[in-house]
Amino acid sequence: MTVNKAENNETARLSRDFGRLAVLGVILVVAGLVGLIYTGVATLTSMLLFGWLLLIGGTVGLLHAIQARGSNFFWLGVVVAALNIAAGVVVIGRPEAAAAALTMFAALLFLTGGVFRLAGSLVVRGPQFGWTLVQGAFGLLLGILVLASWPSSSKYVIGCFFSLGLLFDGLGLVATGFGGRKIVHIVSEQHEAAAKPTEPE
Repeated sequence: MTVNKAENNETARLSRDFGRLAVLGVILVVAGLVGLIYTGVATLTSMLLFGWLLLIGGTVGLLHAIQARGSNFFWLGVVVAALNIAAGVVVIGRPEAAAAALTMFAALLFLTGGVFRLAGSLVVRGPQFGWTLVQGAFGLLLGILVLASWPSSSKYVIGCFFSLGLLFDGLGLVATGFGGRKIVHIVSEQHEAAAKPTEPE
């Protein structure tokens, strides 16, 4: 009796955990959809979050460097922490300029990645030739489009990517939460059915 009660409690706990995961996923999906509608706000929000992460990470790194000031990596830790803090201050103080610079960097990454994928697919011609060719062409086209409208594209590119990331992460959490709850209930029902005593014929 005690074993069954413990198993029921564990099943209920797992079901609640997966339920919370699904709720978090729904929140992320809603945030992603709102961000796709208001891409300008999403861009500024993502840049401010990025700036605060740099600032907090730099501060924590500086504290760790001070605690390890007797080691050989003290000055390296101080320099890296100072750079993170400085970058965080700049991003928080000038989020529009930081978004423009990051958009330019992303466009150059798309361009170089697209060129390398196109060249690699044409040279190697492996089993994934068609898919690699499409990826390369898409990356090249995306980089050209972002650069062609830069710096005005910086107002929505970062926010769009940030919102899409939230959306897809949220969908993944929703699928994991509902799938996990379903699996827990199926396993619980099968276990209860196996534990029932069979009646003699």
